[in-house]
Amino acid sequence: MSNTEVLDIMYQAFQLAMKLSLPFLLVSMIVGVVIAVFQAATQINEQTMTFVPKLLAILALMGILGSSMLVMLQEFMYQIVDRIARW
Repeated sequence: MSNTEVLDIMYQAFQLAMKLSLPFLLVSMIVGVVIAVFQAATQINEQTMTFVPKLLAILALMGILGSSMLVMLQEFMYQIVDRIARW
């Protein structure tokens, strides 16, 4: 395996990691901002008030996007195994 192939695999792995984590980060950020605005408006400073909605939103997103994320991981793994087999 040459250096360019290894760099290509690393680049694909980084892109896949970004594709898989970005929806969770965005949903968590949006829910956090909404809860922060609500807390600022009502002057309620409860730490668990931000944790539970974020957790529920992330679990819902995982239920919605989980199968497509698994397919993306499987396709990447098939590519890696195919490259190993051809090497």
